[in-house]
Amino acid sequence: MENRTMERGYFGEFGGSFVPEDLKNVLNVLDENFETYKNDPEFIKEFNYYMKEYIGRENPLTYAENLTRQVGGAKIYLKREDLNHTGAHKINNAIGQILLAKRMGATRIIAETGAGQHGVATATACAIVGGMECTIYMGKLDTERQALNVFRMELLGAKVVPVDKGQGRLKDAVDEALNDLVANYKTTFYLLGSAVGPHPFPTMVKHFQSIISEESKKQILEKEGKLPRAVVACAGGGSNAIGAFAHYIDEKSVRLIGVEPAEAPSLTEGTPAVIHGFKCLTLLDENGEPQPTYSIAAGLDYPGIGPEHSYLKTTNRAEYVTVTGQEALEAFQTLSKVEGIIPALESSHAIAYAIKLAKELDQDDAIIVNLSGRGDKDVEQVYKMLQS
Repeated sequence: MENRTMERGYFGEFGGSFVPEDLKNVLNVLDENFETYKNDPEFIKEFNYYMKEYIGRENPLTYAENLTRQVGGAKIYLKREDLNHTGAHKINNAIGQILLAKRMGATRIIAETGAGQHGVATATACAIVGGMECTIYMGKLDTERQALNVFRMELLGAKVVPVDKGQGRLKDAVDEALNDLVANYKTTFYLLGSAVGPHPFPTMVKHFQSIISEESKKQILEKEGKLPRAVVACAGGGSNAIGAFAHYIDEKSVRLIGVEPAEAPSLTEGTPAVIHGFKCLTLLDENGEPQPTYSIAAGLDYPGIGPEHSYLKTTNRAEYVTVTGQEALEAFQTLSKVEGIIPALESSHAIAYAIKLAKELDQDDAIIVNLSGRGDKDVEQVYKMLQS
């Protein structure tokens, strides 16, 4: 496995495509189309058009002056993915993949979602291109705690399928989406939302999400005249984090820090295993099966992680730490009160760790926190938690 570092679809020993032969052929065609269109001037022009005119990019890199003053230490900057149309980073990848699906002649789109943001983004993307049947798989528990996002998806024209198998959470939604793809691959395009799954999905998602770090790198150089001391992002499946890290991976002076929920610490406690058609660091139970997980943030509730994150962890290029649900809840309230920005519970994990980190660094240092989404979807959940 060690000599697979440079092999397509592998990051060291992680990644690959562990799927049935028929599906492998479908994924090979997807890979070929992605490699062709990602460098096609017309595709790039259309993607950039939607990034600017529809999503509203580039979004700001906001200096959190009040939070910085309250915390003391390094300057905290927020990369404002919460200001994107649909309220999260997920739309970047959804637009990229829907444009690819359109060129490949797909008529039906499926997706999985945990917190609902990717489902909303997928339904939105289908509405933009028109004529695309859209089915979203979502764990039954997640449909209950993210009922508002379920309504949004349906409002946008998608069919939401609650999955009550297993724990009824994100892993189970991915299982069902993959089963659907195996059964309907001739007409169906799986618009996978995170940097997980068999090749080429992790590479595709990173490509479309790398716009985050492309912008933040230019913005921090304009504001500070130097690179940040660290880039901090929450990590569940890993799409916002790999996008936030991408353009800094070769900048060895920049610390890359992924923040996991202590209740689902795939990178800090996982072991190499195959899940959902790829190899990554995975939380396993005593029977060697993916371990049940729970996080207050539905989008981080996953027992595995993207293969490139697994590689960055094992090669020590990136650091991965944990934050408890209680710490994230406190950070959710702190950022809201101090900066007037209500963050997603997923992003609140990154905020919680950035507050600790800033205290350890010098005042001339800068930290970029990827604010992956806004917290509208979580307000009712947080309200109930605080009342109980």
